[in-house]
Amino acid sequence: MDKSYEDIAGALTDYFDGFYACDVDTLKNVFHPACHLYSATNGDLVDNDMENVYRRLAERESPASRGDARIDRILSIDKSDDGTALVKLQIAIGDKLFTDFLSLIHLDDRWQIISKTYTWV
Repeated sequence: MDKSYEDIAGALTDYFDGFYACDVDTLKNVFHPACHLYSATNGDLVDNDMENVYRRLAERESPASRGDARIDRILSIDKSDDGTALVKLQIAIGDKLFTDFLSLIHLDDRWQIISKTYTWV
C-alpha cells in the first residue's frame, strides 16, 4: 500500500487528539492556517477561519476533562495524487456525532487540512 495513506491517517491522529483535548497546538499540526470550516446543518452557511475555531476551542471544556467516550473513525481516504486527498471521518464531541469531509494538501513535507465541511446529528 502507498505509504501516504499511513501518513494521512497519522496526521489525523493530531486531529482526533486535538479536538478531544481541546488542544490548539496539536490541531495546528494538522490544519493549514488558511483553512476554513463550513457547515449548513441548521440551514444557514457557517464559515469559520482557524483563528475563530482556535479561540472557541480554547474556551471550551474538553471532552477529555469530562471523561467522554471517544468515537474517532476514518471512513475513507481518497487520494487523487501525491499532493491532494479527501478524507471522510466521524468524531464525537459532547452529544454530537460529526461527519467531516476534509480536503488535505501535502505541503512542507506533511499533510494539512485546507478545508473542512461538516455536519452532525
